[in-house]
Amino acid sequence: MNPPPARVERDLLGDLAVPEGALHGIHGERALANHPILGRPVHPALIRAYAQVKLACLRANVRLGHLPAEVAPAIEAACAEMIDGRLGIPPIDAYQGGAGTSTNLAVSEVLANRAQVLRGGQPGDSAGITASGHLNLHQSTNDTYQAALRVAGILLVRDLEVAITALQDACQDRERAWAEVVCLGRTEGMDAVLITMGRRAGCWADALGRDRWRMSKCEERLRVVALGGTAVGTGIGAPRDFILSVTNDLRAVTGLNLARSENLMDAVQNQDALVEVHGIATALATTLLKVCGDLRLLSSGPQGGLGELHLPARQAGSSLMPGKINPVVPEAATQAALRVLGNHQVLAHAAGLGSLELNPFAPLLAETLLESLGLLANACRALARDCIPGLTLVPEQITANAQADTALVTALVGDLGYQAATAIAAEQATTGEALVVVAARHGIDAARWTELTRPERVLRLGDRPIAKGPRP
Repeated sequence: MNPPPARVERDLLGDLAVPEGALHGIHGERALANHPILGRPVHPALIRAYAQVKLACLRANVRLGHLPAEVAPAIEAACAEMIDGRLGIPPIDAYQGGAGTSTNLAVSEVLANRAQVLRGGQPGDSAGITASGHLNLHQSTNDTYQAALRVAGILLVRDLEVAITALQDACQDRERAWAEVVCLGRTEGMDAVLITMGRRAGCWADALGRDRWRMSKCEERLRVVALGGTAVGTGIGAPRDFILSVTNDLRAVTGLNLARSENLMDAVQNQDALVEVHGIATALATTLLKVCGDLRLLSSGPQGGLGELHLPARQAGSSLMPGKINPVVPEAATQAALRVLGNHQVLAHAAGLGSLELNPFAPLLAETLLESLGLLANACRALARDCIPGLTLVPEQITANAQADTALVTALVGDLGYQAATAIAAEQATTGEALVVVAARHGIDAARWTELTRPERVLRLGDRPIAKGPRP
């Protein structure tokens, strides 16, 4: 059997066959063979952002006279295709050595060869547009990779903010709808005091509101880039005019409020900003764990558990047990949140393992951060679309649970005091009578009982209105 047609390219290590017509070159071909680790390709958001970085560098180099203007249209067109997702790189593994060099060179090769094709040439023509001579001019992996990661990170943070907002809005809708539904509050899994279902949903919404606010601050942490710093932040191999202006081009290409780091060496070496951003994402993950845990507990049963909520039925729950429906959306969101919590440990360790002038684990940092942001956005969207809006109450179960002796006795403390309320609880346990009957013998008539357990009373802050007049 004859081998498929190929072209031969050469690098530092020697010759290598590349499939004929392939847009990647020898560097992409070597990377495909060298990194069979994760089994997942480089994150598509990073590839699109990398094309934006390459486009900005092209424009700076052409404007400053470092590249001829006639090559610009084809390269710009190739970059536009990659930015739009119509052009990609070969499926190079996301976990790669070399601090992301494989990604940088593969992007550069594909863009150069695509531009060459658009000009009527052939991929791999060293006399035409090339990866090193045009697409990587005055650049290094060490500054371009970080710039691309930050652009991708900002865009995913913005997407996550939208997803959080939708979930918060859905919880606020439940807060309004359930405002007067009195239910049993629980602490440490045990019966506690009366609250309302609306207040409970409102607490979900408030927590998500804080997460949304915190995420909105992440863009400030990611907007500072090292572009122009090249290998170690000194700008070696790049002219001063390029270093001072290329970030302005990237700002124009992306529409993001990016800024060049005041200390390019620091920006190349240290990745603590990524740890900070991921830490904020981790806070959102804990909120999702709490909300999903509440949903699963309140809907448990339905006959043998709390059974106060019905979750929307999304799919049959068992291949063996007929009629079983599982809380699949909260379960999936919980798994996403747990993955993010684990990712934080990975990212923090990878950031701390930077060595002298560079962090060699940039691909792990990128994959971990972008994966977490995407997981959280997807989890929020799933809950906002397929779970929270379709929640329904089970009024009879809520009412029955709200008759818990502990909650009702606690409602009497404001009128009778702790000791008297405790005596009522003990008497009820001895006689087996309804608590309302026992309370009546201690001066709490039916009208007062109703007053103590109505929604307005439960919602009020404290047991009594604020006293008027001077304090004693």
